[in-house]
Amino acid sequence: MQQSQVTTSDTRHGPVPGVDDAITHLAALTAQRDRELLDVTLAQGVLDLLGAASVAVYRLIGREDESRRWLCCGLSRKGSLTVSDPMWVDLHQLPLEEEYPHRQRALSSRLPEHDEEQIMGHGEHAVLARHIVTLPLPVEVGLAGVLEVGSTEPLSVQAMRTVQTLLKVFGNFQNLLESSQRDALTSLLNRQTFDATFLKASMPLAERKAGHAQGERRHNSAAGYWLGVIDIDNFKRVNDNFGHLIGDEVLVLVARIMRQTFRHYDRLYRFGGEEFVVLLRGGTEADAMGAFERFRRNVASYPFPQVERVTVSVGFTEVMHHDTPNVTFSRADQAVYRAKHQGRDQVLCHEALVRDGVMASSEQHIGDVELF
Repeated sequence: MQQSQVTTSDTRHGPVPGVDDAITHLAALTAQRDRELLDVTLAQGVLDLLGAASVAVYRLIGREDESRRWLCCGLSRKGSLTVSDPMWVDLHQLPLEEEYPHRQRALSSRLPEHDEEQIMGHGEHAVLARHIVTLPLPVEVGLAGVLEVGSTEPLSVQAMRTVQTLLKVFGNFQNLLESSQRDALTSLLNRQTFDATFLKASMPLAERKAGHAQGERRHNSAAGYWLGVIDIDNFKRVNDNFGHLIGDEVLVLVARIMRQTFRHYDRLYRFGGEEFVVLLRGGTEADAMGAFERFRRNVASYPFPQVERVTVSVGFTEVMHHDTPNVTFSRADQAVYRAKHQGRDQVLCHEALVRDGVMASSEQHIGDVELF
């Protein structure tokens, strides 16, 4: 008898996914180019293939000695619920990894962990899953994490094989995607990934709110973005005096200080050479100034091997909803240029320079109107 390719359900052993369905979801997974949506695509595929009650993807963020559990996405068959922690949630608002020992065990052993009876979801959409399978995400580049599948009955052997195969493809594809979007030396995001992220940031606030996932946990935070351009002072002198290997080490250490200074949801880029860019989410001009000043001080006080002291000049500007990447970058770059000519090792805001009459407004109108 020919085996059916349609997903069937065995109340004793869980659903049996069909081959055609699996191929369809593999195609959808590898077609995804937006890293932030890749986890959602994985969760949706598992939910559809296995007929599970709920599927969630969790990532670990924060310091290694104080990892926090971040819910990237949680899907429930009941009411088609989608839940996630927002990208801009503060770390202290997230639960510690140590509060979930079954996830810790799955990550350390790299094997599936089985648990019994857990409520997944929130409020009226909460789902009681009598069987929980926690599987580590097989990724080498990016944040460590787990996939959790909740079901009313244990998953069949075939279903487990299917989800583990899907996870292998997911891991390979995520590693490839992350590698293509990261600077090889510093592991920061590269220039090619900037435009797509920037367009999301420059989207009008009403559109950004409309695009939030249903059920997303809301937190009070400012909605704006700030773009900062960072330039290492006298970097050519470092290469000339100490050689390019030491110069590369300075770039790597500056990138490390960036990751330690800025928040996990701020986007950090290396544009090339000694130039870095930060897309800072939320807050006022004073908040942005405080964040960039903190970074400047952290760099200036860091004992760089052989070079000993390195400083940076920073210029930043607010991202306006009508901006293009080049227009916003140009404003921040003008502030960097001014900082360089005022003695280096300082942070300047483009809008503040305009208000003070130090710099003329560089407002440009995009469209059929002539740029001036």
